[in-house]
Amino acid sequence: MIPVATQVSITAIIPILTAIGNRQWEQFKELEADFVSQYGVEVWQEVFNFRLKPALDKDSDRWLLTQWCGEGISSVKNVA
Repeated sequence: MIPVATQVSITAIIPILTAIGNRQWEQFKELEADFVSQYGVEVWQEVFNFRLKPALDKDSDRWLLTQWCGEGISSVKNVA
């Protein structure tokens, strides 16, 4: 992990998790952009992949995937 990524305060991550939990896509995108402008894209990738995404429950993870892919996919099939 990039050393700076481990030094990002949890207070920078909580609003992002809250936006996901509240299903507020536009707010998530704004917070993501703010995070990237402050820390850089490499730190965002590390924080997202190793701290944020693993903390998501199944429904939130699915919602986030659906939002990212929503423009090119008309539906997401639930495969058990």
